[in-house]
Amino acid sequence: MKIPHLTPLLPRFLGDHPWLREFVYFGFKQAWACLFGGLLLLGILATGVWYPDVPLARYDFLFFYALSIQGCLVWFRLESWREVGVIAVFHLMATAMELFKTSEGVGSWSYPEDSFFRIGNVPLFAGFMYGAVGSYMARAWRIFEFRLTRFPPLWLAGCIATGAYLNFFTHHYVADLRWILIAAGVAAFARCSIHFRPKAYELRMNLLLSFVLVALFIWIAENLGTLARAWQYPNQRDGWQMVHHSKFTAWYLLMQLSFILIASLRHLEARLSGADAG
Repeated sequence: MKIPHLTPLLPRFLGDHPWLREFVYFGFKQAWACLFGGLLLLGILATGVWYPDVPLARYDFLFFYALSIQGCLVWFRLESWREVGVIAVFHLMATAMELFKTSEGVGSWSYPEDSFFRIGNVPLFAGFMYGAVGSYMARAWRIFEFRLTRFPPLWLAGCIATGAYLNFFTHHYVADLRWILIAAGVAAFARCSIHFRPKAYELRMNLLLSFVLVALFIWIAENLGTLARAWQYPNQRDGWQMVHHSKFTAWYLLMQLSFILIASLRHLEARLSGADAG
């Protein structure tokens, strides 16, 4: 489960610049944490540029490709079964939301290509895109040795996360509460810091800032995914357009939800470990 040791690969002058060395390790560990999502996005982009004329549909290939990535990560012990469990939870939650969002009468987005491995309008590879977010969060938590200070009560964080998930469904029928939920999150997490260790030093960042930065990178990845026609929004049917900025707030809420879910799982695991030890 260890990541590769970078020191022999770094230029010697970094040894005299500890903060530069920390920055290099930070970038490397971020890339390592994004391994599942990065490989999946690479497959989406590559097949969007060119896909051979074969009986296997592109979406089905991406489904098997995602399964292969997951299998290799476990086989080479780059991902734990606990992290696979986190991905499975995200996959199930995402598939439920995808089925609703792509259903007739809602049509928030669509998958323009045919596939055999699908449920309703949703090809099975789609859940792995959300699973990649869960994979990133779980791996980053372990790799960076996350530690939280001034984290709000878990019941409060859970209420905000539940409200965010339900709002993805209910805003089609009642008022969209995303800004209220974002404001609630800001109030709850404003004083919370996330402590992380790139290499030798423990650094810290405001938790809300980390939500914004990760959501921004996911929004950029979404633009690339729609450019490769892995899925499309209604305004992209006649030609690609940049994903609307309102989707950034949706990803922010999803990022907040993801973090709270994994924090809850970590808390539960710690309690169970304490009970076992007792």
